[in-house]
Amino acid sequence: MATKMTKASPAAPAVEIDRSRDITQPLEKLAPEERLKFHSDYLAGTIADDLVDEITLAVDENNNKLMKFHGIYQQDDRDLRDERRQQKLEPLYAFMLRGRMPGGVCTPEQWLKIDELGREHGNEQFRLTTRQTFQFHYLNRNALREVMVGLRDVGLDSKAACGDVARTVMSGVHPGLSKLHKQVYEQARIASDHVIHRTSAYEEIWFGEKPAQPRGEQEEPFYGKQYMPRKFKIGFAIPPSNDIDIYSQDLGFVAIASRGRLKGFNVVIGGGMGRTDRAPETYPRLGDVIGFIEVDQLVPTLDAVMGVQRDYGDRVTRSHARFKYTIDDKGLDFVKGDIERRLGFALAPAKRFAFTSNGDQLGWTTGDDGLEHCTLFVENGRIINRGEHRLMDGLREVARTGTCVFRLTPNQSVIVSDVAPADRPTIEAILAEHGIGTAPAKGRSALRLNSMACVAMPTCGLAMAESERYLPDLITRIEALLETHGLSEEPITIRMTGCPNGCARPYIAEIALTGRAPGKYNLYLGGGFHGQRLNKMVRENVGEDVILAVLDETLGRYAAEREPDERFGDFVIRAGIAPEVTAGRNFND
Repeated sequence: MATKMTKASPAAPAVEIDRSRDITQPLEKLAPEERLKFHSDYLAGTIADDLVDEITLAVDENNNKLMKFHGIYQQDDRDLRDERRQQKLEPLYAFMLRGRMPGGVCTPEQWLKIDELGREHGNEQFRLTTRQTFQFHYLNRNALREVMVGLRDVGLDSKAACGDVARTVMSGVHPGLSKLHKQVYEQARIASDHVIHRTSAYEEIWFGEKPAQPRGEQEEPFYGKQYMPRKFKIGFAIPPSNDIDIYSQDLGFVAIASRGRLKGFNVVIGGGMGRTDRAPETYPRLGDVIGFIEVDQLVPTLDAVMGVQRDYGDRVTRSHARFKYTIDDKGLDFVKGDIERRLGFALAPAKRFAFTSNGDQLGWTTGDDGLEHCTLFVENGRIINRGEHRLMDGLREVARTGTCVFRLTPNQSVIVSDVAPADRPTIEAILAEHGIGTAPAKGRSALRLNSMACVAMPTCGLAMAESERYLPDLITRIEALLETHGLSEEPITIRMTGCPNGCARPYIAEIALTGRAPGKYNLYLGGGFHGQRLNKMVRENVGEDVILAVLDETLGRYAAEREPDERFGDFVIRAGIAPEVTAGRNFND
C-alpha cells in the first residue's frame, strides 16, 4: 500500500476551477482561446450554423478552434493555394477528422468502416497516427456528419482527439500480447473513458440529439467552462518497451508487474515535445518519475494530476500553457506535493524498471496464449494502395475474414493480432496476394524500419516544409551512406516533422529533422534509442546537401570509433558531436 501522509491535506473536490493564478484574472485578460471556450456553450459555438453555410465550404475561425474538441481540423490543399489565389478563388478547404481509439485496439468491423469512409470521403486512404489512432484527410464539410454517424455505428467517435482536453490515451503494444499487456490496455481504456469531455454539444451537432435540459454548470464536472489550458497527453508503457515514448507524455504510467500480474504504475509527469524556433522560452522536456501508485489509485491520480494543470496552467500566454511549463514554473516539488494533497496520501517510492527498445517488433510472433500476431511496417502510417503494394485492399480483405483484431502501434504500424494458428495461412495468402510482405527487413534498412514522419504538406496548415512525402526519399539517400559504412542493419531512430511542434516526437530520436522552410530543416542528433534522452541541434536551417554531409561524416566516425553494442545516439553524445542536453530542456537557440 502507498505510505499515508501523517498530516495529509484533504483531497481536492471534484471541481476546483478557480485557483489558478491566471484563471482568477478578469476574463478579458486571458488568452483569446480562453474567452472563446468560456462563451462557447460548452463547445457548441455556432458550428451547426456553419455546417449549412452555402457561401463557403469553410467554417469561421472561432468554430474552427471549437471543432478541434470534436476531433476536426479545417485545412486546405496547400499545393493549390497559390494557384487558387491567382484565380481569385478561396482555398480548397477540406477537413481532417481524427478518431479516438484508446490503446489502438480496432475490431474487424471497425476497420471495415474506417476503410469504407476513407475510400468514400478521404481520397481513398486514411492514416495511422503516432498516438495509435486513425485520421482522415480531404473530407468535404458536407461529409462530416456522415463520417461521424458511420463511426458511431461501430462504436467509435472523435471526441477529444484534438483540443484543450486529455487526448487519445496510448498503451504499449507487443506482438506477444501477454496477459500483462491486456491488463494494462484495460486500464488505458478506463482512463480514456474517465477523462473524456462530457458536453452534449457533440451529440447535438453531429447526430441531432437535443439535450434533455439546457447545458449548465454540471455539463463538465471536471473541466468546467474553460477546459484545460492546452492539450494533455496520457500514455501507458510496459517495460522493457518504451514504444509510446513515456517521457514525452504530460502524464505517463509505467506498468510494474510481478510474475505477469499488474501491481501498479510508476507515475511520470511533465513530458512534452513542442517548441517554437527562435523562442528559447519554449522547449521540449522529458517527464519526471515522481512515485508509484497501485492499480486502484489510477483514476484518483488522473484527477489529481490533471487538476493541478487545470488550476495552475498558464491561461494568458498560450505558448506557455503546457504542463511542462507549469512544472518548471512552480517547481517539481510543489507540483508533486499538490498532487499528493489532492490524493490525500503520499505517492510510494518509484519501483525499478528498465527500457531496452521503443520500436515495433515486426513480423510474426506467437503470444503466450498460443495466438499469432503479425506486425506490418506501414511507412509513415499511410494506408493506401500504391502500385503492387495494395495495402488498403489487402487489410480490408483480412478484416473481412473476421479472424483477427487490429492493433495500431505508436510507431504508425499495424498488428494483425489474435490470429488462431489455423487461420494464419489464410491471412498470409491474402497479404501475399496484395503485395504485402510479412518479412520486415526485406528490401528495407533498419533505419527505415525505425522512421516516423508527420503529415506536413499539403494538408497541415502549420507545416513549413515537407515531411511524410519527403522522408522516404531522404532515407533512400541516407541508406547509401549506411551501406558505404557497413551500417545498413544497424537500428537507428530517425524522425521528421514539417514544423517544430513535434508531432512525430522528433526531439528524442537519434536523428531528427524539423522543418524551417521549403527544403530547409534543423538537424538534431543524439537522442536516446529507448526514448530516454533529448537530442541536440547540430545544424540550423540547412538543406539536403548539408544534412547528408553531416550524416556521412558522423556515420563514418560511428562505424570506426563505436564501442561494442554502442547505440548511434550514445556515440554521438560520447564523441562530443552533440553534447547532452541538460536538465530535460533543449537550450539550442
